[in-house]
Amino acid sequence: MKIKVSCEDKYEAQKLASLIFIKDSKETYITKILNVIENEVVVELKDKSAHSVLLADASQVELFADFIQSVVDKVHKIIQTKVFNKEIEITKG
Repeated sequence: MKIKVSCEDKYEAQKLASLIFIKDSKETYITKILNVIENEVVVELKDKSAHSVLLADASQVELFADFIQSVVDKVHKIIQTKVFNKEIEITKG
């Protein structure tokens, strides 16, 4: 399964891609979504740190949260992330 999520800008897209998936170890770092505030999503990583990412709007946050929930629940794994300017394409399997 694959989605494209629009972030506020290119920096936020790159940040989200780096927080989600580490390519070398093929590991997903996000362990839970801590909070959602309008177009902002706050995620917790495996090291228990919290990070905020600004998406384009609230609908993009909802799209991302729905998509990533099965990964957090360990039903799926992230396979790949690609950044296209301020959009990030996330593939899970």
